[in-house]
Amino acid sequence: MPAIEEKIKEKIEELRPGLQADGGDLELIEVDEANKRVRVKLHGACVGCPLSEITLRDYVLKNLKEVWPELEEVLPVQ
Repeated sequence: MPAIEEKIKEKIEELRPGLQADGGDLELIEVDEANKRVRVKLHGACVGCPLSEITLRDYVLKNLKEVWPELEEVLPVQ
């Protein structure tokens, strides 16, 4: 497994309890190093939540950039 993907997985595991505390959850689907993009699946209360876009940008993306500064976007998948 590439180093970036492993770091992203570890960071997502650190972020999950914060989402779980609000009844949601987050699952890593894909790390696209070529396009500097991560795809995730939201679960629980995060599905359909009007704040999920803000959560992805201000919580998930911001924290993932700590381990992958070049990351440009976090995209939700269905």
